[in-house]
Amino acid sequence: MSRARKPNQQYYDEFAEGYERERHHGYHALIDRLEVDLVLRYAAGGRVLEAGCGTGLLLDKVRPHAREAVGLDLSPGMLSVARRRGLPVVHASVTQVPFPDHHFDVVYSMKVLAHVEKITLALAELGRVLRPGGHLIAEFYNPWSLRYLVKRYKRPTRISDASDDEAVFTRYDTLAQVRSYLPPDFSIVDLRGVRVVTPVSHVHRVPGLGRAFEFLEWKAADAPLLRRLGGFLAVVAQKRASPSR
Repeated sequence: MSRARKPNQQYYDEFAEGYERERHHGYHALIDRLEVDLVLRYAAGGRVLEAGCGTGLLLDKVRPHAREAVGLDLSPGMLSVARRRGLPVVHASVTQVPFPDHHFDVVYSMKVLAHVEKITLALAELGRVLRPGGHLIAEFYNPWSLRYLVKRYKRPTRISDASDDEAVFTRYDTLAQVRSYLPPDFSIVDLRGVRVVTPVSHVHRVPGLGRAFEFLEWKAADAPLLRRLGGFLAVVAQKRASPSR
């Protein structure tokens, strides 16, 4: 029997209080660095939107390098933490983005889209606010990964007194499925695999071993074959430029 799922806003509001408890060191900090490094390849000096910014951990690192950097999130609890950081954020859904057409140079979304059921609508909205020639960086959960195998067989992880990490809708997508979700005027131009070789996050707590796995993760992230095995697939898609006149 399948479990009842909580609405995303309720789930992340419950998660907000303890979300950053382990995110400033080890495994979680490494994942954040790999994601920010990819975003800054495309976002430096531009107008940037983070869709699903949570408490603003990534946005806080991207903002100093961008001309404009804004975040949106569905969870008021998460946004309250982001606002305490002084970040410009709005309460909104990725399926109804409150910005005009063609406003941003880069839109990125990490660890969010796997929890959005109306995925084609979300990607259409994120694509709408991108200028022609702009880049969408969209991260998905990968069924062809060590992380997926671990998730299948491990016990649920508590995220609050009321919930665990299986209490929210979650989808795993192959690269071919991701391609099918994209609007027709987008084409994939880059890919980064995040968490390719790490079997469980705890290995990053072991002195020496953690450093070795960090080195391997950076090497594997952009390796043509290995990156497709990342637990998180960060897909970079470019919007077709307007035809010249």
